[in-house]
Amino acid sequence: MAIPHTFRASALALGVLGALAFAPAQASGFQLKENSVKGLGSAFAGSGVNPGDASVVVNNPATMTQFEGTTVQADLSVIDLSYRFEGSGTDALGRPLTGGDGGEAGDVTPIPAFSVIHKLDNGLAFGAMVSAPFGLKTEYDHDWQGRYFADTSDVKIVNLTFSAALDVTDRMSVGIGAVYSKADVTLSKAVDFGTLLFSNPATRPLPFALPQARDGHAEIEGDDTGFGWLAGVNLRPTDRLSLGVSYQSEIDYELRGTAEWTVPGDVRTVFNSNPITAQLFQDGGAGAKLTTPSTLAVVARYDFTDRFAMMANWAETGWSSLREVRVEFDRADPDSVEPFEWKDTAFASLGAEYKLNDAWTLRGGVAHDETPTSIEHRTPRLPDANRNWYSIGATWKVSDAMDVDFAFTHLKPKDPKVDITSGGSTITGPYAGDANLFGVSAQYRF
Repeated sequence: MAIPHTFRASALALGVLGALAFAPAQASGFQLKENSVKGLGSAFAGSGVNPGDASVVVNNPATMTQFEGTTVQADLSVIDLSYRFEGSGTDALGRPLTGGDGGEAGDVTPIPAFSVIHKLDNGLAFGAMVSAPFGLKTEYDHDWQGRYFADTSDVKIVNLTFSAALDVTDRMSVGIGAVYSKADVTLSKAVDFGTLLFSNPATRPLPFALPQARDGHAEIEGDDTGFGWLAGVNLRPTDRLSLGVSYQSEIDYELRGTAEWTVPGDVRTVFNSNPITAQLFQDGGAGAKLTTPSTLAVVARYDFTDRFAMMANWAETGWSSLREVRVEFDRADPDSVEPFEWKDTAFASLGAEYKLNDAWTLRGGVAHDETPTSIEHRTPRLPDANRNWYSIGATWKVSDAMDVDFAFTHLKPKDPKVDITSGGSTITGPYAGDANLFGVSAQYRF
C-alpha cells in the first residue's frame, strides 16, 4: 500500500503544526511584563524612571545612577489566568467534535525576579537581574473538542542581565546591558489519525478510517540559549521631570529537542505495511528557530509636589519577528510550517502615585495592550485579544533601609475568538477569560 507524499505532509501538519504557538499570557503575545511589583501597581507607568525600583537593571539601565550604595530587591508576581472556551467544532465530515470545553485552561503561575544594583562614588553603577520576560503554562482537558489544536503548553524563558550605567552630566545618564537567555518549551496536542486515514483513498475502506475514530498524541520538547543586549537613556530636565528611553534587542534561539508520538496499534500496523510510511510518526529529534521580539519604551514621570506624581509609558514590541514556525525533524518527516504573521504591538499606560505619609505610598494605573494576533491565525494555544489593565499598589517603608511593595492588577481581554481549520477539523467561537495578578516584593539598601 502506497501513501502519497501529500498525505504524509497533511499528517505532519495535523500532528505538529502550531506546536510552538505559545500559551496565553498577560501582555502582548506571550510576553510577561511582571519583573517589578512596584511597576505592576501603576500598570508599569513610568517603569524605568520611577525612583527606588531596582528593576531598572532591565527596564532602563541608565536609571541605576540614581541609586546610592547597594540595593537588593526580590519580586514575586503570581498570575491567576482564566480561559474557558465557549464555542464549538466540527470534524472533516462536518460532525461535531466530541469532548467538552476543555475546562479551565489557565493556571496559577508564580513569576519571580531578583535584582541588585551597586553605585560607585565616581558616577558608575552596575547591576544584575534574573527575570522571566516570556512564557506561561496552560493545560486543557485531554479529551476536549479542541484537542487537535492544543493540549498542554509550557514555555519558560529566563534571562540573566548584567548592566552598567554612567552619569554623563548632572541631568543625563546612559546605560547598557548584556543578556544571557535560556528557553525551555514543552507543547503537546492530539492527532486525529482517523482523519488522516480517511483522507487517503487507499486506506479509506478501513473500519477505523473515520474522523475522531483513532486519536494519537504528539509532544515536542526543546531548549536553547541565546544572547541579547539593551540600552537606555535617562534625562532629568528639571528636578521634577524624568524622561527615559530604552531598547531591548531581539534574541534568537535554535530550539533542539525531541518529538514523541503516540500512535494507536492498528494505525501503526497500517503505516508499517509500507517501508516509506513506516518511517512516519517515529520518536526522534526535532528543532525549530524562535526569535523573541525587541522592545522600545518611552516613559515619563512628573512630580507635581513632594507627595504627588503622575507617570506614563509607551512601548512597542516587535512581534513582526515571528512570521512563521518551521519544525524540522531528524527522521524522514518533511518540515512542517505554520504561518503566524504577527504584527508589532503598542502598550500605553498612565499612572499616579501619592505619598500618604512617611510610611506609606499609594499608586494606581490603567493601560491598554494590543495583541499581535489576528483571527486568521489565532489558535486555542493563544486566544489572545486586546486587553485593558487596572492596577493598584502600595509601598510600605518599613525602615530607612527596607521597603515592602504590594500590587494587584486585573486584566480583561476584549472578546477573544478563534476561527481556524487544520487537518479537516474546525474550531470556532469565543473565549471567556481574564487574569488577576498579585505581587509582593522587598527591597533592602545598605
